[in-house]
Amino acid sequence: MNIRRMILFAFSPILVLLATLAAEGQAAQPADWLHIVETPVSIKIETDRLEAVIPKKEPKHWMTGIEKGSFLDKQTGFREVGDGLMVVDWLMEAGSDEAYADQVAAPDGHGVGRYTWYANETDPARREYARIAHGSTHRKRVVEGPQLCHRMKPVQPEIIRGPEFVAVKTTYRYEYAAPGRKPGSLWTQLIVFPKGKRYFVLMDRIDTVNDSPEMFLRNDTPGCIRHEKGDTFSEIYLSYLGGPQGLRISNTEFFTPFAPDEKFGYRRDTHPLPKDFIRAYHLRDKATGADGPWLAGMTLQPSVVYEAWCSQRSGIIVMIEEVYGKPIRAGQSFSAAHMVGYFDTIDQMHALYDQTKGHTGLTADESGWRLVE
Repeated sequence: MNIRRMILFAFSPILVLLATLAAEGQAAQPADWLHIVETPVSIKIETDRLEAVIPKKEPKHWMTGIEKGSFLDKQTGFREVGDGLMVVDWLMEAGSDEAYADQVAAPDGHGVGRYTWYANETDPARREYARIAHGSTHRKRVVEGPQLCHRMKPVQPEIIRGPEFVAVKTTYRYEYAAPGRKPGSLWTQLIVFPKGKRYFVLMDRIDTVNDSPEMFLRNDTPGCIRHEKGDTFSEIYLSYLGGPQGLRISNTEFFTPFAPDEKFGYRRDTHPLPKDFIRAYHLRDKATGADGPWLAGMTLQPSVVYEAWCSQRSGIIVMIEEVYGKPIRAGQSFSAAHMVGYFDTIDQMHALYDQTKGHTGLTADESGWRLVE
């Protein structure tokens, strides 16, 4: 055996090991864009473009969607300025709960009937709060509770890793119901974070155990806005109002509280069906006043929006959206799909919307994710 062959033979195990490590390093490279930190209270997702936290228990504010203040745009350093994103509320329907609002309470003591109890309220302050919070028209009532964002018990979301994305799936069954209804409808929220994107894709789905002539799910799309005289944002954009170009609203319109049914509201039964449904606010640096990116929430099938409003309470703009609002039977389901993220221009929002519109569902497994109708 010559010296060269002897050297190769002696070092062959090391060469094999180095080759193996190199191959493993190459295989691991796609995960370099993603970091996940899971604790007993939350799941933190960090991609190459975003950061976000999904609560499991003991949230900073609400239990559903993206946790308050955690949604970071790495490109600009701006964060969400409300109480979280895509926060989920009651399962509801149109109608009055006046007949039972004062008699029914949830097992935790939280009232089921709370949307018409103020009809006979004698306290002026409470009446005014109810008007500003809910408006004076188009009454609603709860079908099932709890108010998930506020009263949901701890959850154990599933993390799904796939090629160039990560998804988080959370489920919860409603625990109590209005008189004549039963609890147990299943809420599923699926959130997909794609590699290289400044947005996430989200679906809320309801599998109902009740019949209803007009059932809907209430959420915040993309989320509320905390501010003092417009210090955190400069304007709001609503694509579905104001004509083909949408409506751009100065922050000065939100210095004084107004009710959901007073201005900037949308109802499917009173407005023409828009070609897109985009809601966004233009972030602003509180210290300098300089504009940052837009934070937008897009509902990819406009016809699934039952009602939406952009109203001002004390110190907060409420961006409620109600989805579905159609007849449904026990055993059936409905869903809505959204894109939520940061954009430099309104044109960028519309470009993405045009690529993804028309969908109400979302699926994800280890092989990939896709929007479905």
